[in-house]
Amino acid sequence: MTDVEDMGPVDYLVIEFPGNRMTGEGFPLLVDLVERGIIRIIDLTFVRKDTDGSVVALELSDLGDEIDLSVFEGASSGLLDQSDLEEAGAALEPGNSAAVLVYENVWAAPLARELRRSGAQLVAGGRIPVQALLASLDAAEGTTGPGGSAAA
Repeated sequence: MTDVEDMGPVDYLVIEFPGNRMTGEGFPLLVDLVERGIIRIIDLTFVRKDTDGSVVALELSDLGDEIDLSVFEGASSGLLDQSDLEEAGAALEPGNSAAVLVYENVWAAPLARELRRSGAQLVAGGRIPVQALLASLDAAEGTTGPGGSAAA
């Protein structure tokens, strides 16, 4: 693993696949992000939430032959443990599966490194869901008149 002082911010995603149907359509785009040096995959794990609520880690071979995920073999640092998988599974509907992705934002590493060297530290972060952003933009457009001025 890279020296932590040189790392960019690390994020995670839990991507749910209804009915355990993974098409693999987004995976080439994930590979592209890695190849272009935008992100670095730290962990990529797949889980399934059974109808009784139990969460089970899946091996790549458990995902079937329809999708070639061999490019992700070994994309595991061991960072995620069963409690992390249980937490990810809590967000899933029973009968669905998910990819749990932990990744470094390599693009931000130089900025993060310089900020740390100057004594700055990240004290908060978050993500705005696209749907919430679009709703806010729609609401803002409804309250402004032509040219962006406030409606009377």
